[in-house]
Amino acid sequence: MKEAEQVYNGLIKKYQALIAEQTRYINLISNLRLIVFLSGVGLAIYLFVIKNYSVLASELIIFLGVFIYLVYLHDRYFKQKERFSFLLQINENSLMRLQGKWSDFADDGGEFKDDNHPYSEDLDIFGPGSLFQFLNTAVSPWGRYRLRDLLISTPKNIEEIAARQKAVSELAPKLNWRQELKAQGLESSKMRDPQALIAWADRPEGFYRKPAVIIALRALPILTIIWGLISLINPNLNYYGVVALLLIQFISLKIKASKRSKCLELTHAYAKDIGAYCQMLKCIETEQFNSVYLQDLKARLKNTESLPAWQQLNKLTKLAENIANRHNPIYSVFNIVFLLDYQFILALEKWKEKSGHNLQTWLEVIGEFEALASLSVAQHDYPQWVLPEFIPGRPYFTAQEMGHPLLYSSVTNNLTFTDPANILLITGSNMSGKSTFLRTAGINLVLAYAGTVVCAKKLTCSLMAVYTCMRVNDNLEKRISSFYAELLRIKMVVQAAEEGKTIFVLLDEIFKGTNSIDRHTGAKALLTKLSSHKLLGLISTHDLELTALAQENPRIKNYHFQEYYKNNKICFDYILRPGVSTTRNATYLMRMAGIEISDDPGRQW
Repeated sequence: MKEAEQVYNGLIKKYQALIAEQTRYINLISNLRLIVFLSGVGLAIYLFVIKNYSVLASELIIFLGVFIYLVYLHDRYFKQKERFSFLLQINENSLMRLQGKWSDFADDGGEFKDDNHPYSEDLDIFGPGSLFQFLNTAVSPWGRYRLRDLLISTPKNIEEIAARQKAVSELAPKLNWRQELKAQGLESSKMRDPQALIAWADRPEGFYRKPAVIIALRALPILTIIWGLISLINPNLNYYGVVALLLIQFISLKIKASKRSKCLELTHAYAKDIGAYCQMLKCIETEQFNSVYLQDLKARLKNTESLPAWQQLNKLTKLAENIANRHNPIYSVFNIVFLLDYQFILALEKWKEKSGHNLQTWLEVIGEFEALASLSVAQHDYPQWVLPEFIPGRPYFTAQEMGHPLLYSSVTNNLTFTDPANILLITGSNMSGKSTFLRTAGINLVLAYAGTVVCAKKLTCSLMAVYTCMRVNDNLEKRISSFYAELLRIKMVVQAAEEGKTIFVLLDEIFKGTNSIDRHTGAKALLTKLSSHKLLGLISTHDLELTALAQENPRIKNYHFQEYYKNNKICFDYILRPGVSTTRNATYLMRMAGIEISDDPGRQW
């Protein structure tokens, strides 16, 4: 972790220096442009006054050449400065992540929140302070979607996870490449959802692919221009023919103009995104990869002619840049003469015919690389974390020194399910760490199944679908009370268990929304039922009467957290211990809130 911090600090200083250097170049070139412009205009006026037209012509050519070159240099250095600014931002964010300030990141994946998902709400997968906010370095919509999917789904088999682990392990040390991939994506300030672009690319416009239409639209402007030039050379030739041709072209531009304009504006709207995708593809295709997973991804970018995807998309990038000129005031004149709208449409249809059907695949590959790069951040930044091991077959989970990956300073615990116990009943006083421990186990499983490292010294597990019931709230719109909402979550867990699924269950304070008698009766029946199925479960409770189940049922085992008092203050060590909790702190906490209670049997300070 300290090594990563040193790396990021070094890169921050490097890019700050490069930005300052580019700024000096930009200012120098700006001054040179002004000098060249003023001296060029002044000299041109002088030569015009003295009527030295031959030298004036030469001077104008040289002046324009030098000025255009300076404009080119200015644009080049400006783009380099912008790229270095992106890289500086990336490294500053990386340092913030290491310092535990990642909750300030703007993208928390809040739109992916789903109350009906088996675990994402309870384990803080999306939203402020979430795992997505901690991990995500993806820029493109597809990259964000793919990372979302990896965090909310259980893989089909262990081999799938192993392949991703190798890919993530290969990308982890490729820091410069990962940062360059993201920097290229940041060229587009905010990428749009690409669905409209993909639909357009895969939808042919048959009319503009007909040979006769193509020939007519190509030939008509040429005929008009030739006729116009001949008219200028030969004044005796009637110019009405040119006027007639221009009128025909003007009228043709009005035919289905809105539909054609909509197509061109769509391309223009995605111009920056297309350019960014192009550079991201180039970044991927020019890099060498060793893992089969990454090689297979890269192979999907080739078309039947084995032409690199970035070169194909670069053609669309240039077209989009040219289409942007439609907003130039003088475009209308050139449009009438050259039928530019039609020429762009023909060029776009030609591109779609050759490459359009590949666009979705390209964006999916970019997204997959971005998601894997996001997962590799944890492996690079936290070398003390480990890749989990997987075993096939029955439900299995064991961990050494496991901590919560989202806590800057996390107490670690060991956790092992030993036969025949498959339900660990966890007791403990308020704030002792029960809920956090449940989330620690669950979120590390999510990381494990995604294919990256976990916050532990060692973790071995099997494939299990994760189900939770921890945060349950009223839903006024659906007229659902918190207790009924909890019952619906419990029903989901029971159904999964009865269907024979291999599951990992996390239940926090079950049936807390009802009276103590019903809560105890219902919880006892539920624990007995769950213990008989193919699952592992961590169940927290304040109901100490439930701990007696461990004496009746060997598949249930008791663990607890406890507190201690020092200098009249309550303290917690957050260490998981075997057995039943023997301490209480509710009355002490009530007293802290100003509620005086005379009899305090739980007071041990």
